[in-house]
Amino acid sequence: MTSSDLRTPTRLADARALLFDLDGVLTPTADVHMRAWSRLFTPYLEQHGVAPYTEQDYFAYIDGKPRYDGVRSLLDARGIYLPQGTPDDGPDQDTVCGLGNRKNAEFTAELAEHGVEPYPGSLRFLTAALDAGLSVAVVSSSANAKQVLRTAGLLERFPVIVDGMVAREDGLAGKPAPDTYLDAASRFGLTAAECVVVEDATSGVAAGRNGAFGLVVGVDRGAGADELRANGADVVVTDLADLLPDLPRPATAAS
Repeated sequence: MTSSDLRTPTRLADARALLFDLDGVLTPTADVHMRAWSRLFTPYLEQHGVAPYTEQDYFAYIDGKPRYDGVRSLLDARGIYLPQGTPDDGPDQDTVCGLGNRKNAEFTAELAEHGVEPYPGSLRFLTAALDAGLSVAVVSSSANAKQVLRTAGLLERFPVIVDGMVAREDGLAGKPAPDTYLDAASRFGLTAAECVVVEDATSGVAAGRNGAFGLVVGVDRGAGADELRANGADVVVTDLADLLPDLPRPATAAS
């Protein structure tokens, strides 16, 4: 957290719910996703004779977006046109959906092989938030959110999960549109102003800003603090444990 952030009221004490992105916020599955995307696009872009895939491509074109949107965004940046296809396309088909499904297969293999654990600071922050009586939800573009939460031992902590599958079924626009976060807030019967968005992606903090949420917390896992602020973060930290002092205190029985 920068010195300017330390002087900025975070308004966490006024929050009624925390709406967490998953990958890169609660769990380091961003690393799993990054490896899976690299396994997909490194040979694919090489075959097409365009600029090679880099880690920065992940943050610029993919991070925080629904899978097929990420595929399309990166292909557009390289001047490659593919038909959209359908979600039923096989991973060997040369369509946007086919490539997205190929990436999902790579992700599932990586997760099964390596597993995932929560960030220690994020786990402390989540536990303290629950102890303080705040409602918590996961809002993730990933279709694998429940699988990741289960693997990390966090699934039972979240009564509300708005993931890629829910967004697809309910016709919710993906980040940077605020729709998925607004949907999570509505499931608690709360307004956006009563909720805090916690994100590590520029598209995610933009969703928080676009939805006029009470506070947008950016977690810098590589996107860059300046980029997160420019896209909508009110405060940026590198570890959610830095915000523990700003949470409401747990309710105690009167003496």
